[in-house]
Amino acid sequence: MATLAGLPGLIGSAALCGGAGPAAAQPLSERIASYRIEVRLDHPVRTLAGRQVLTWRNAGETAAAELRFHLYWNAWRNDRSTWMLEDRIRGRSDRGEEIAAGDWSWIEVDEARLLPSETGSGGAAGADRPGADLAPGMRFDAPDDGNPEDRTVLVVPLPRPIEPGETARVEMAWRAKVPRTFARTGFRGDFYFLAHWFPKLGVWEDGAWNCHQYHSATEYYSDYGVYDVSMTVPEGWVVGATGREVERREAAPGETLHRYVQEDIHAFTWTTSPDYLDLRDRFDAEGLPPVDLRLLLQPEHLDQADRHFHATKAALAHYGRWFGPYPYGHLTIVDPAYGAGAGGMEYPTLFTSGTRISNPFGAGSPESVTIHEAGHQFWYGIVGNNEFEHAWIDEGLNTYSTGRVFDLVYGDRIFSKRYFAPPGIDADDGFYRHLFRDVRDSWSVPAERLNRYRRSATADVEATPTWRYFPASASDITYSKTALWLMTLERWLGWDALQRILSTFFERWRFKHPGPEDFLAVAREVGGPEVDPFFDQVFFADATFDYAIESVASFPAAGEGWFGDGAERAYRPLAGEAGDTVYRTEVVVRREGEGVFPVEVLLVFEDGETVRRAWEGRERWTLLVEERPAKLEYAVVDPERVLILDLDYTNNSRRLDSKATFPAVKWAARWLVWLQDLLLAFGTFA
Repeated sequence: MATLAGLPGLIGSAALCGGAGPAAAQPLSERIASYRIEVRLDHPVRTLAGRQVLTWRNAGETAAAELRFHLYWNAWRNDRSTWMLEDRIRGRSDRGEEIAAGDWSWIEVDEARLLPSETGSGGAAGADRPGADLAPGMRFDAPDDGNPEDRTVLVVPLPRPIEPGETARVEMAWRAKVPRTFARTGFRGDFYFLAHWFPKLGVWEDGAWNCHQYHSATEYYSDYGVYDVSMTVPEGWVVGATGREVERREAAPGETLHRYVQEDIHAFTWTTSPDYLDLRDRFDAEGLPPVDLRLLLQPEHLDQADRHFHATKAALAHYGRWFGPYPYGHLTIVDPAYGAGAGGMEYPTLFTSGTRISNPFGAGSPESVTIHEAGHQFWYGIVGNNEFEHAWIDEGLNTYSTGRVFDLVYGDRIFSKRYFAPPGIDADDGFYRHLFRDVRDSWSVPAERLNRYRRSATADVEATPTWRYFPASASDITYSKTALWLMTLERWLGWDALQRILSTFFERWRFKHPGPEDFLAVAREVGGPEVDPFFDQVFFADATFDYAIESVASFPAAGEGWFGDGAERAYRPLAGEAGDTVYRTEVVVRREGEGVFPVEVLLVFEDGETVRRAWEGRERWTLLVEERPAKLEYAVVDPERVLILDLDYTNNSRRLDSKATFPAVKWAARWLVWLQDLLLAFGTFA
C-alpha cells in the first residue's frame, strides 16, 4: 500500500504544504477548488502513484459535513459498473468481448487526512484537528441508481462540518491502474492519454454535493481553481498537459519530472509518449489576444501539421470575435496514436484531434474535429456548465458553432469513402480514403445532424437531466437537436440576434456554472418573449415539426356549373384553356407534426411570378387561394428552410405537373459520376 510519506519517485510531502502554486494577479474565477498533485507513471506495469492536496473553500450558504469525490477510473473496474451497463445499452463498448485482463482499470485512495489551514486562507476548517485521519470513514455511494458495484463516488466524512466561507485542505495518497483506452483515456503501447485520473471533488451547491456517478453518455462537472501538477515519466518522453510547463528536472535515474501550472480551470489532463513530434505556432489576430500553439503530432502525420494549426486558428478567431476572447495565452493540440481511441475530446487548454495517414484535404478531416474541440475551450472550458445534467449547453452550442465556422472557412466538403479495411474492421474504416471530387457533401448543421435527430426525436425531453437520457439517444438530443434549434433561431431571428444571445450568455457566465434557465433568460432578453413558445416545444417538450404541401390545383377561374339566378341562371361548362385569362390556384398546406412554428409558403407560377404567404402554422391545415393569369408551377412551405427541425423536408414542396423522370435522371447522373471515380480509384492499384 502506498503511503503519504513514501510514494516512490515523488517530491517529499513538505512540498505540498505550500498551497496550489503561483497564482495570476487578477483571478478570472472564484477559485473554489485548487489542487497540487504529484504523480508518477510506472510504464512497465501501467500504474500511477499519486499524492495530492486539495484546497477547497465552501462558497455555499450551508455547512458541508462530508466531501464527495469522483473516482472516474473505477467505471472500468469491471463489467458491473453503471458506466459499463449503460455503455452496453448504447452499443458502444470499446472492445466488447475482447476486453483483456490488462485493459481494465481501478483507482484506490489509500490515505486521506486534513491539513492545517494556511494563513490567510479565509477559514480554519481542520485547524482544530490537524492531521485528522479521514480514511476510516470513507465509503462508496451510488446516488443515481443505487448500483452496489459502482465505485465512482467516494464519500469522505469530516470530523466537523466546513462552514460557509471556511477553507479545508485535504491530503490524499492514491494509486490507479491505467486502462486500455475507455472513454478516450488510457494507453496504447507507449502512448498515454490521462484524463480524469485523480480523485476529483464534486461541486457543493444548494446545500448538497453535485457528484454524480460516472455515466457512459455524460461527461464532467467541477469547480474552477488553480492546478499545480508534477508528472514523473520515463526519461526522454514528451509530456503535454493543461497549463504551461514551469519546471523540468531529473526525478530519479531514468525518470524526468515535468511540472505544469494553470490558473482558473476546472480539470487537468496530460499525455506522454516517446514518439510525439513537438511543433509550435502562434495565433495572432487583430483585436484578439495572441495564443501560443503547441501541436503534439504523430510522426506519420507530419504533412498535416499546418492543417491542424489552421483549423485551430479558425476556431480561435471566429469564436473569439463572435462570443469573447480566449484568455489563457496558450493551447495544446494532441494527435493521438493510431488505434488509441483518445481522439476528439476537450480539456482546459488542451484537446485531442484525430487523423489518418491517408486523409487528403477537402474531406473535412481533421479540420472539423479540430474546430469542434478547439471550440470547446469556450463552451465547456470558459463557460463551465454541468455536463452531467445539461450537456446540451456546451455540446449543442459548440456543435452549432463548429458548423458555422467550418462553412465559413472551408465550405462544402468533398464526398469521400474509405477502402481496404483490414479483416474484422468496419468497411468504413479502411486505411485508404478516396475523394469523389465531382460530388460535394455539405458539412452544414442540417446535413450533418438532421438524420441523427430524426432517429431520437421523441426519445427524451431535452430538459431532462442528461444522465437520465436513454443512453443510446443521448448524443442525438444533446448535440444534434440543440444545433438544429439554434440554427432555426438564427434563420428566424437573424444571425445578429443569435450572436447577441450567445455573446451575452458567454460574457455573463464565463468562469461560472450556468444552467438552462440562465441561457433561456438571455434568449428571452435578446430575442423577445416570442421565443418562449418555441422553447416550450423544443426544450421542455419533445414536439416534432413537419409541415407539408398536401395538394395543389390550378383551373380556370371562371368556374364550372350553374351560375346566376332566375332567368339569368345558366350552366357554364369548364372553359378551354385557350380562352382563359385567369386561373384559380388552390394550395392545401398541412401541419403533420405536433410542433407549431410560423412558416412561409412560396407559390411559383408558370409565367415566373411568385407569391409569398405567411401562415402562423397553428391549425392542422390551411387553404391558400390565388387568382392569377397563369397556372401554378409549384408550391413550397418554408422555402428558405428556416425551420431546420422539420423532420421530413421531402414533403415541403409539390409541383402541379409531376416530372416523374426528373429524380431518376438526376440520381443516375450522380451515380455514374461516383462509379467513374470509384473505377479510377481502383485502377490506380491495378
